[in-house]
Amino acid sequence: MTRTRRISRVVTNLYDQELRPFGLSSSQFSLLVLIARMDGASRAEIGRANHQERSTSTRNLQLVIDQGWAEEIVPEKGRSRPIVISKAGRALLAQAIPAWRAAQVKAKQLLGVDGASDIVRLSSGLPLEELAG
Repeated sequence: MTRTRRISRVVTNLYDQELRPFGLSSSQFSLLVLIARMDGASRAEIGRANHQERSTSTRNLQLVIDQGWAEEIVPEKGRSRPIVISKAGRALLAQAIPAWRAAQVKAKQLLGVDGASDIVRLSSGLPLEELAG
C-alpha cells in the first residue's frame, strides 16, 4: 500500500506541474471535467461521483466556484442548486487540455504502456475536447 501511495503522489505531481501555469491543480482540473460531464449536478452528486467525503467535496467545489470556473444555479423555486461549468471554466479546460495530455505522456513513460493502459481502461466518459467545446 505504501508503494501505491508513493506512485500516486509522483503521478499527481506530474499533472500538477503541467497544470500549474494555468493556476490549476490536477484535482481541480479533474473536478472541472467531472462538473462538465455531469452537466448540472448537485453538490452531493458531484461528491459521490468524485468519491469524496462531504467536507472535502464542499471545500473543493467552493474553490472552483470562487474562481468563477463553475456556477451554482439558484432556481426561482425548489431547493435543488445544480452546479454547472461556467464559460470561463470551459475556456480554462480548453487551454489546459494540452498540458493534461503532456502529463499523460510523462505518466505513461513512468508507468509503462501496460500500467497506463490499465488506468485508462478503468476510466470512462467523454473525450476532454468535447467538454471544453
